[in-house]
Amino acid sequence: MKKFYITTPIYYVNDEPHIGHAYTTILADVINRYYKGIGYHTFFLTGTDEHGLKVQQAAQKNKISPQIHVNKHVEAFQKIWKKLNIEYDYFIRTTDANHIKKVQYALQYLYDKGEIYLDEYEGLYSVSEERFITQKEADEGDFREIKKIKEQNYFFKMSKYQDKLIEHINKNSEFIKPESRKNEILGFLKKPLNDLCISRPKSRLEWGIEIPFDSNYVTYVWFDALLNYVTSIGWNENNDFNTWWPADYHLIGKDILTTHAVYWPTMLMALNIELPKTLLAHGWWLTNDSKMSKSIGNVIKPLDIADEFGVDSLRYYLMRNMVLGQDASFSRDTFIKRYNSDLANDYGNVINRITILIQKNFDGLCPDPGEYQTTELDIIAFFKSQVLIINQYMQDLKIHDALEVTFSLIREINKYLEIKQPWKLVKENKNQKSEAATCLYVAAELLRICSELLIPFIPNKAQITLEHLSQKVSNNLEFGMIKPNDEIKSPGVLFPRIEND
Repeated sequence: MKKFYITTPIYYVNDEPHIGHAYTTILADVINRYYKGIGYHTFFLTGTDEHGLKVQQAAQKNKISPQIHVNKHVEAFQKIWKKLNIEYDYFIRTTDANHIKKVQYALQYLYDKGEIYLDEYEGLYSVSEERFITQKEADEGDFREIKKIKEQNYFFKMSKYQDKLIEHINKNSEFIKPESRKNEILGFLKKPLNDLCISRPKSRLEWGIEIPFDSNYVTYVWFDALLNYVTSIGWNENNDFNTWWPADYHLIGKDILTTHAVYWPTMLMALNIELPKTLLAHGWWLTNDSKMSKSIGNVIKPLDIADEFGVDSLRYYLMRNMVLGQDASFSRDTFIKRYNSDLANDYGNVINRITILIQKNFDGLCPDPGEYQTTELDIIAFFKSQVLIINQYMQDLKIHDALEVTFSLIREINKYLEIKQPWKLVKENKNQKSEAATCLYVAAELLRICSELLIPFIPNKAQITLEHLSQKVSNNLEFGMIKPNDEIKSPGVLFPRIEND
């Protein structure tokens, strides 16, 4: 059986989850469900990054231990993922004993190998990012709370792997997606790469993984966090690692591209571990075209949206309205328009039309189709061709395109019903009622196929639809799964229209 391993970033526990966190995790869930549906053995990893200065400071402010502080925020993430129907396989925490043990092993291995050295550093330090920055970065104004620091620290020989990394990127076109992010990293690598400071003295940071060869230091939070992708699947422990690694996709936001596309692959090279297949950097969710900010007060909380409009509605909107690699804007108006147009008017309408017509005119039993005419043969053939296109879009991660084609098929079912008008045919003679039976069988079966296609995106409502067609989720997209006399029931209004005040 083919394997598929997908990861989200592990989310920093300095605040509650926002819409950006939800997007990345839902995206991973959608992709994972798709690959599982086509027969892959899948593994979906998410989790939380729990060390660092910001955690320590927040805990001190609230007069609690860092562990109690992170436990509280981890619970919030896990609660939201459950609410949003995220089916991950493993939730890693960087405070897990097994993760800590393996991070210390990696540090000791690199130190013994001569890849880590002690040196004095004087330069600019971003408190918010918890890393040293260049003067150019400081001048460009992307960092807050900049301090000048002079101290001894341990450094990883990242510069040693610069040429090797450039070569890998150039030889592997799928390594960084989209192309614009690949070019961004190649541009970054045109300048000499500095070595990476991978320690923090305990004199200013105690909440971290202790350096195994020097108890006066803890590990830099990013060096610790990035290793989660391998520590979680049994690296240096068991054969599970060889089963899953290399990862098929690391899903990340564009703001953490450098850490994943430069720090992480050079670390793997030094550890003699194969590089992941693809880093996929998506854009930001904006609020009415403005970047979300706590200070501005425009941060969108995913549970608020899910509670008001439904979980499936939120999942659908996020997948439909962002082109991977580009920024997207979230607004209440665009959400309602998308919901009403696609879910209420198109999908919801065709579900009700088909199920109610069968209930009223065929005693709630799927009618036995008669001979297919050209109209039926054409629409069945058209669906078959479009399903192939949708599958290709999903494998190319053109998620919004896959949804657009799927909903074009739903609209085709409605058009087909308008052409055939089975509600009129059932009132006529016996032959025309047979034609109505054929029409409604075809329409029900096409609805089943569309619902199967929508399972990764709107799993709750798509499954309800299938159940009311007497079907289980089968991932079977071939025509003809519903049998004559199968019970057909109306699920009621799955997507009631929203009136925008």
